This record gives sequence, structure tokens and C-alpha cells, in this order.
Amino acid sequence: MEPVPVDEGDTVPGAPRLRASYALQDDGSWIAQARHLAAAFLTRVRAEDGLAVSTRAVEVTQLVVSELVTNARKYAPGPVGLDLRVTGDAVEVVVRDGNPSPPTARAADPGRVGQHGLEIVMAVALALDVRQEPAGKSITARISLLA
Repeated sequence: MEPVPVDEGDTVPGAPRLRASYALQDDGSWIAQARHLAAAFLTRVRAEDGLAVSTRAVEVTQLVVSELVTNARKYAPGPVGLDLRVTGDAVEVVVRDGNPSPPTARAADPGRVGQHGLEIVMAVALALDVRQEPAGKSITARISLLA
């Protein structure tokens, strides 16, 4: 099942579409879908809106989306929302899920296999914000478009 577009930005002809929102369906391909949506969004922003978006920004955004959606799928019940929006010289990746508990980075342990997702996101993002919402939480990672 394809991701369901919730909002793909302004509908005024010729206006920049600097945001997109999707409800990711529980069919086992969330992570790949989310990475594809992020790359397509930034490609569209670059091509149609003329914004400078580095190849590295696309790759880092896909990594962040992958880690956040993986965590949402693994630890939260219910649907997952993915919002992408350009603000200034950055893209904000927002993942919403049904678990109100904030994620916590674990202590460094070179012997630990896995569970490094939040640490990775914190290392590559300009900022990370976690907010409780009525039906769970949202995690916002801000990534430079030029880096």
C-alpha cells in the first residue's frame, strides 16, 4: 500500500510547495517509502522551487527519516505521520507516532549492536526537538540544505 498524502503544500499554481505530509501505512515497507518520499520531496524543492539542496543534504535527510521511522515502527502503536518542510536554509523532518514516551539516547557502548538511531540523528542534525502531543509525540530533526 502506498503512503497516503495528507498535505502536499500550497495548491496555488506556481506557488512553492515547501512542505508535504504523509500518513505511512502499516504494510512492512514504511522505512523504504519514507526514504523515497524524503528524496522525492527534496528533489522537487530543488527542481521546481529552485532552492539549493546539496546531495549530502538529501542523503542525511534520508538517513534521519530512516532512523526516526524505524523507531516509530518498532516502539509505537498505530499510524506514523511524516512531515517534511523547508524553513530557511534547512529541511525539518517531523515524525509523529502514538507512543507518548520520549526517546532516550543510550550511553556509549562500542560493544552494543543496534539501538544507535537516536545517537546518529543527534550527530547529523542541526537540532532535535521532541514534543508530547495528545495522541503520542512528534520528533523534529532540522537538517541543513547546504551541508
